[in-house]
Amino acid sequence: MNAQPEPGYHYHVMRRAIDLIDSRDTALTLEELAREMGMSAAHFQRLFSQWVGVSPKRYQQYLTLGHAKALLTERFTTLAAADEAGLSGTGRLHDLFLRWEAMSPGEFARGGDGLTIHYGWFDSPFGEALAMGTERGLCGLAFSEEFGREVAMADMRSRWPKAIYTEAPDRIAGWVEAAFGGRGEAALHMIGAPFQIKVWEALLQIPSGHVTTYSEIASAIGNPRAVRAVGTAVGRNPVSYLIPCHRALRKSGALGGYHWGLPVKRAMLAWEGARADE
Repeated sequence: MNAQPEPGYHYHVMRRAIDLIDSRDTALTLEELAREMGMSAAHFQRLFSQWVGVSPKRYQQYLTLGHAKALLTERFTTLAAADEAGLSGTGRLHDLFLRWEAMSPGEFARGGDGLTIHYGWFDSPFGEALAMGTERGLCGLAFSEEFGREVAMADMRSRWPKAIYTEAPDRIAGWVEAAFGGRGEAALHMIGAPFQIKVWEALLQIPSGHVTTYSEIASAIGNPRAVRAVGTAVGRNPVSYLIPCHRALRKSGALGGYHWGLPVKRAMLAWEGARADE
């Protein structure tokens, strides 16, 4: 019986592939990619097909730096159009049903005082993830592969400094499994300032495999001049991936920043793009 890959293994392979692709001026063949990764072509093909559902040769186009520009041309979504198509709010992310509620401004101002937050470490398609949740839903989702566990934990805890934190992965495992498995329901408890929550609600309208721009989000929330503030709010999103800040790009096609590292953002866009095409 073959042993299953260690947690984060697929992401580590993909991360190396990104560096390799970026170092070359031309596309690599399957054999060249596999050789550089220290694998047989058959194993490399099987690994990527298992992870993302397409061959490494095809997946390579989603990992290139030009993929974001192509997405803006081919998969750009205005939030109004997403809303009209029924893709916003209570819509679906693949087969995943998202239900959310926001903390009141007064509760947020208290810095999580009186709030118990359960947390645990989980495997994900993008490496190890730190998940946090209240009794009402997931309130935090961070990725540790680029910066480490300590940074991820400190970052999350700094957002609600007065909350009580308890390691209890079993209390939130169902939501996390739904989030990464794409089946079932994942409840979200959005803990942020009113402006941030407006931005995060707008992000939830972007369908998987599509992108929008920071300026489009600013217009959608009725404040078209607040592009910089929108960018800050996007970066402060505490529930990465599920509140899909990775789908926000600059008008130029540049990726913009990503709180947990640009390689993670590129992996997410590539993973979703490939699955959407399939």
